[in-house]
Amino acid sequence: MSPLPFFVYGTLRPGEYNHALFLRGRTMAEEPARLPDAALYDGPGYPYAVDHPGTEIVGDLVTPAAVGYGEVLAELDRLEEYHGPDRPLNVYDRLARTVLRADGTPVLAWVYLAAPLLARRLSETGTRIPGGDWLARHPQPGDPDSP
Repeated sequence: MSPLPFFVYGTLRPGEYNHALFLRGRTMAEEPARLPDAALYDGPGYPYAVDHPGTEIVGDLVTPAAVGYGEVLAELDRLEEYHGPDRPLNVYDRLARTVLRADGTPVLAWVYLAAPLLARRLSETGTRIPGGDWLARHPQPGDPDSP
């Protein structure tokens, strides 16, 4: 499989603090996108995405530069506490999902979704982010409540 872009929906989105730390200057393209059949839940300073038919998440499709792709992938896996497929210590699972560009064109991308036990708990008792857009509900950088 050739290197996939990433669908980012929280602190890795352009303008957010983890984008500045992990992606700024290391991408070839960044564009608005949506993840169908997923819902977004509030977390402790960052969101969680969970599979949820009939809803969607707003985010960005980020394509890392070819040079350094492996480093970006490894750094994002560490950030998202992804240790490999089906590992019990995963906070997020990195999965290939079809996302939609702004014009509706589908593209396969990596997405970090809440690991199964966490996803189940969020679906039962979590605080869902209306409209599936982290930036619409999250204080913007520089705001007093921003982390």
